[in-house]
Amino acid sequence: MEGGGVWLMVLAAVGGYGLGSVPFGLILTRAVGLGDIRAIGSGNIGATNVLRTGNKPLALATLLLDGGKGAVAVLLAGLAGGDEAALAAAGAMLGHTFPVWLGFRGGKGVATALGILLAAAWPVGVAACLIWLATAAVFRISSLAALVAIGTSPLIGWALAGERLALVAAFIAVLVTLRHEANIRRLVRGEEPRIAPGRKPQGPTS
Repeated sequence: MEGGGVWLMVLAAVGGYGLGSVPFGLILTRAVGLGDIRAIGSGNIGATNVLRTGNKPLALATLLLDGGKGAVAVLLAGLAGGDEAALAAAGAMLGHTFPVWLGFRGGKGVATALGILLAAAWPVGVAACLIWLATAAVFRISSLAALVAIGTSPLIGWALAGERLALVAAFIAVLVTLRHEANIRRLVRGEEPRIAPGRKPQGPTS
């Protein structure tokens, strides 16, 4: 492999990490005077916890920006090639879930993962979003919907986009599962909070 190719891959991974590590939930809540989102609710920096402030537009903005940073990382790196896009995707996920600026305590990665999948192969991303919506509608549990949607994405990626995306999706699924460890324990005990009846799903945790 030529040296230039190696440096492009390093740049893609580091650039992806940098984009992914931007804590939009924290930035937005501080910008509007709501304080540190890490001191609210679950302490998570994602859209679901931002929603606990009662500011729905801010939660939606966090959801879109967290998804958007994953998508932008993949699209920019994709200009150099598929391997670079895959490394940028992995970097963006690591950046969001383990941001250096926040002591490596970041979000759960679902919104960023969906943004990555939509940018890498939109049919795979759309399928993951639909699975999230369907699972949330049936079981009324946001974390379960996220785990099912992201957990099935490697198989969907393999079927619709090939081995490279399947491997990226598998890496993403491992990260998302690790970040949902507490949710999984509550699911096993039957203690995970449900989406209130008559209330629309709040969107993927991020």
